[in-house]
Amino acid sequence: MKDEKVITIEDRIPKLKEQRKQRANRRLVFFLSFFFFLILLVIYFQSPLSHIKTIEIKGNHHVSSAEIEEASNIMIGTSIWNMDNDDSIESILAIEEIADAEITRSLPTTVVITVSEHKRVAYLHDNGKYFPIIETGKFLTELPDDQFPADAPILKNWEQGAVVEELANELNKVPESLVNRISEIYYSPNETDPLRITLYMNDGFEVHTTVRNFSERIAPYASIIKEINPDSKGIIHMRMTPYFENYETEEETASEGDR
Repeated sequence: MKDEKVITIEDRIPKLKEQRKQRANRRLVFFLSFFFFLILLVIYFQSPLSHIKTIEIKGNHHVSSAEIEEASNIMIGTSIWNMDNDDSIESILAIEEIADAEITRSLPTTVVITVSEHKRVAYLHDNGKYFPIIETGKFLTELPDDQFPADAPILKNWEQGAVVEELANELNKVPESLVNRISEIYYSPNETDPLRITLYMNDGFEVHTTVRNFSERIAPYASIIKEINPDSKGIIHMRMTPYFENYETEEETASEGDR
């Protein structure tokens, strides 16, 4: 049998002491680091280092950043940790054109307010002024004199009420590509249809239809005009079964009636 090396307790004691010393040093470093971290946190929370210096507004197109910031009640110079996000969001949503809002902290000193706006589906023209109509059917205050509506159809010969709200709801269902083809919409009721409307399209055609189920009636417009001679201009009747009536035919009929 080979001789085995025997380690005595005297030989082990220095190593045990060294290991205990290392563990004690690690604990000391941990507690000191934790202590200094707490001190830094206290300094951060109690000093201007945690105060809001910048408020960024994102996602707004029609509502001004200043209006959103004012509604949020978030102030430059206050602690970034003392914000009441729920109250701020509720105040921002009180702006009729705002559909949703979110508030986040971008450390160390920036607050980011991200909003989404209700879509403007039309503009009511009344006494030379334009009133935006959002997808909910609500009317907003008039546009400033230096602004002209270019992102939605203009409604003429309309009054605020249930009929125009129904039209707004229908316009919200129409694809944007098709809405962009519509220039003006006139309210033109007659004895047979109190909801009759006349559309003037950007490509030169006139459309006669009705408010009720408008989104469904106008849907085949693009495919219909493909079948019409580009040089022809007239009225596209889109109520039950769509059909095209040339302006020239209409003029000839009127002339024959005058004879």
